Amino acid sequence: MGRNFTHCNEFIGTPLRRLCVTLRLRAEDGGTRADYELVIEARNWLGRVVARWLARGAEGTYARVVKRLARFFEGETDSPYHVRAPAASPDVRARLENAVATIKASGNDHGLAERLADYVAEGPEVDLMYMRPLRLAKEWDVPERHTIEVCLQSVDAGLLSMDWQMLCPRCRGAKVTAPRLDGLPAKGHCDSCNVEFERDFSRNIELTFHPAAAVRPVERGEFCLFGPMSTPHVRFQQNLAPGETRTLDFDLEPGRYRFRSLNAGGEVEVDLLDSEPLPTLIFEGESAKTGPPSPGRKIAVINRSDGAQTLLIEEREWARDALTADRVTATQVFRDLFRSEVLRPGDELAIERITLMFTDLKSSTALYGRVGDAQAFQLVRRHFGYLIDIVRRHNGTLVKTIGDAVMAAFSDPADAVRAAVAIQKNIGDLAEPNDESPLLIKISLHEGSCVAVTMNERLDYFGTAVNLAARLLDKNPGGEIILSEAIAGDPGVTAILEGLTATRETDRIKGFALPVSYLRVVV
Repeated sequence: MGRNFTHCNEFIGTPLRRLCVTLRLRAEDGGTRADYELVIEARNWLGRVVARWLARGAEGTYARVVKRLARFFEGETDSPYHVRAPAASPDVRARLENAVATIKASGNDHGLAERLADYVAEGPEVDLMYMRPLRLAKEWDVPERHTIEVCLQSVDAGLLSMDWQMLCPRCRGAKVTAPRLDGLPAKGHCDSCNVEFERDFSRNIELTFHPAAAVRPVERGEFCLFGPMSTPHVRFQQNLAPGETRTLDFDLEPGRYRFRSLNAGGEVEVDLLDSEPLPTLIFEGESAKTGPPSPGRKIAVINRSDGAQTLLIEEREWARDALTADRVTATQVFRDLFRSEVLRPGDELAIERITLMFTDLKSSTALYGRVGDAQAFQLVRRHFGYLIDIVRRHNGTLVKTIGDAVMAAFSDPADAVRAAVAIQKNIGDLAEPNDESPLLIKISLHEGSCVAVTMNERLDYFGTAVNLAARLLDKNPGGEIILSEAIAGDPGVTAILEGLTATRETDRIKGFALPVSYLRVVV
């Protein structure tokens, strides 16, 4: 079974008419055979001279690349590429050291500041143009929250700069880049896919990082528009004539994939399990759908359209490495460091899914009468710090306080439930030694869609999901966790609830016409 990649250029008004490069890989004698083919069509005699010169140069370059790869696979070098970062001047080295010291002092270091500084100083430029914290977490084998927080703190320390990118939902290319969130337009257009798309916090707004110019200037852009590194999520691309049926000998690893046409139109996502056959892929008009299983591990494709179609198979794992706006704005460190990162006045952004937590300290008025104003005030303040610490450690953020109540947000419902369980398990630690009445906290959780707006110079959330999350708090007598059906049905949450006491109830909720089902959880 082989792999191949072809890249063709068509020229206008030059001595060359066409240039195509093809690389074919196939298994052979326990190794891999690589065939490199260069096809050049000349337009005139000068083109033939240029073609011969290009062919000789390509032959030498290919030979050098193969030798470097051989040394890499034999363990003689750490990298198959010769990448030499510019030597840092004394001033730059001092800036790096100061940035590392600042990050360490912030508490957001997580033991990664020096590693990140070395990566910025010595890493290949192509890897530094658009640094993705979630990808770094995988490569460094550390929690995602740690790389997110150290990158955010590095911006404040002058080591990194950040960019908000508005991605095309089809090709995943960045169509708009802005240094601030309020610089993104409400809509975008992709010339390559010929589609217009809405701005969506959850789907197509990504935060990336690059070295600060004072530390290491990096030339940003596409070195090759059609190179595989420009579209790492595209695993396969093939042209199909009208009415053509083809069986492709191409194996896919287990995972989530999207099948679509390069033309504007339908798409379908498939979760491929180990040893499971792929479905037949069918293009019909502007729609894409799946049919019966393909034979073996091959891919059967049918083009029932009147025109040609270009099949694309995209790996969705690449999209999961995107630090989307809904997630980063639900991070406490982001809220602490970048309060000015807000939307324009009157602007609003749709968030497809977010988990909201509301808490309230039960009988706080009686607390003031029982222990006195000064002591009660200090206790309430400690309770806020206690909540914020647990929310942050579980990848959430404090949105706002309302009297003695707290509103928090999480991008993952399982993180929110873990935080709620931790709050209820350890709340007794806040009680005064001589106070016989324990503190009771009411907690409610709900997941849903909402809109993000700027309110009082901070990002806030509004909508039906917010209202339901807040109203569910009324069903909590204290010391319990109320979960909406949307939260309780999440697979990650189900696993957490296995060791807890949970009862399902249905009741009227103020402001909602129909009865609402929820789960009452006792820790």
